[in-house]
Parts: sequence; C-alpha cells; structure tokens
Amino acid sequence: MASSDPHNLITKADNLTTLSFTRWNADWRNATILYEQAATGFRIAKDYDRAKAAYEKASKGQEMLSSPWDAAKNMESAAAMSKELRNWRDVGDLYRMASELYIECGRSQPASDALAKGARALEDSLPEEAIKLYTDACTILEEDGGEQMAFDLYRAATSVYIKLEKYTDAASFLLRLGLAADKCNATNSQTKAYLSAIIVYLYAQDFKQAEKCYNDCSQIDGFLRSDHGRCASKLLSAFKDGDIEDIKRITQSSTISNIDHVIIRLARKLPMGDVNAMKAHSDTTKEEEEPLDENDLT
Repeated sequence: MASSDPHNLITKADNLTTLSFTRWNADWRNATILYEQAATGFRIAKDYDRAKAAYEKASKGQEMLSSPWDAAKNMESAAAMSKELRNWRDVGDLYRMASELYIECGRSQPASDALAKGARALEDSLPEEAIKLYTDACTILEEDGGEQMAFDLYRAATSVYIKLEKYTDAASFLLRLGLAADKCNATNSQTKAYLSAIIVYLYAQDFKQAEKCYNDCSQIDGFLRSDHGRCASKLLSAFKDGDIEDIKRITQSSTISNIDHVIIRLARKLPMGDVNAMKAHSDTTKEEEEPLDENDLT
C-alpha cells in the first residue's frame, strides 16, 4: 500500500511537525507514530541510513511527548542502524544519548546496558572509546549500588585493556572488580580478581607491583584463606626462587584453570623474560626506596 511506504510516512510526519500559516502547533503524537512506522519500514528494507534518521526523529518525538523511556528505545534502535552502517563514532554517541535518556527515567540498569552495547560494538574498531563506555557503564551501576550487575563489565573492560597491552590499567580494573565484589560479599569473585591482577602484573614483568598487590590484598583475611590467595603466594615464591618449572606447574593448576579465559592465557605464558633479572630489578628498586635507618649501623 502506498500509505505504508516509509518515504510517504516520513513526508507526512515532517508536515505534521512543520509550522505554517495553517498549522500553528506541531502534532508530535501522530508524527511520532509515523516516524516509528517509517523507521520499521526502512529497517526491513535494509535502508539503514534512512532507518537511522527516522529512529532519531521518533526519539525526538517521544521526548516532545515527555516519554524519555520510549525516546531511549528509539535512540538505541538508531544506534543499531549505525552499527549496520559501520558508522562507529555515531554508534558510541547514540548509545550514550540513549543512556542519558534512561537516566532521565531513573533507570540505571538499562542506562548501563545501553553503554555496554555501544562498548561491545566498538571493541575492535574504537577500543579506547569502548573502554570509556564500559567504565561509564560500571560507574552508573556503582552509584546506584548495583555493583554485582557490573561484574561482566569489569571483565570486559579488562579484556580490552589487555588487547591494547595496557596491563597496569587492566590490573587496576581487576582491583576495582575486587572492591565491588567485596561490597556485594561475593568473596569468590573478589579473590579471583585479586589473583588475576597479580598474574597481569607478572605477565607485564612487574614483579615489584605484583608483590605489592599481593601484600595489599593480603590485608583481607578472605584472600589469604582462599585457594586464589594460596595460589598467588606459591606463584610469587616460585618467581622469587627463579623456579621456571614450578611457575609452569602452578599456572597449570585447577585454581588458575577456573579464572577468566583472558587471564588464563596470560598465566600459561609465564614467566615472561628473565625471571632472575626481574627479581633482581625489583630488589634493587626496593633498596633504593628504603629510607636510611640511622640507628642501624650494620
């Protein structure tokens, strides 16, 4: 039918929102219905560029009708069309706009989910932007007391950091996961995150930071008494001893086999570089940083 042609629907909707001598008020209610119908028609026809534009107009219409939830839904659909078009910058921007509309509704979970969708879409093309989206998605849930719903987001951001070889940032995000897990009394997730952070530091050949991380995490009884804590202790001892065979044996243990796959892959490549040189560098740095004890004359 000609009346269902998306081009005609867009024209009718535009006319309803254009003021003239005979139309003093925009009819957003009927126009928005037409924009949504047109968007669906363009999407089915795989005319993604026009579908994106129609969804954006429909989103604006829902905002004009004071319906931010429906506006957010349409904006997410516009983002999905941009993904089909591989317009990656638009993908991130539109999912952010959708997230802001969900926040306006007071809905933190869908707001976070929208950012996460954008992040997943951008992991390969714009990984730095993906990390920002993941980080903001986590923050939204943290501020609303929903840390437990963010666990997968912490892991996803960590994975992108590792792909970018930003190991310090990856470890920091794992520690952030550990803190969130602590707030949720998710002890297993917490101790697993701490062991994972230590492995990342060792993979980056930063024995000093791995040791400091272990010492900091050991302030938490749950970590010391966990399989993850014991595994971390054994692993660091093997590095101190320069025992390559023991390092490889520990990284094949069931404890490490049950952490996240991206961390398992790093662990199975340990040790990286010269273990003895790494330890010697750490010892030298530690000696340089230790303050002089004037009472110690030995």
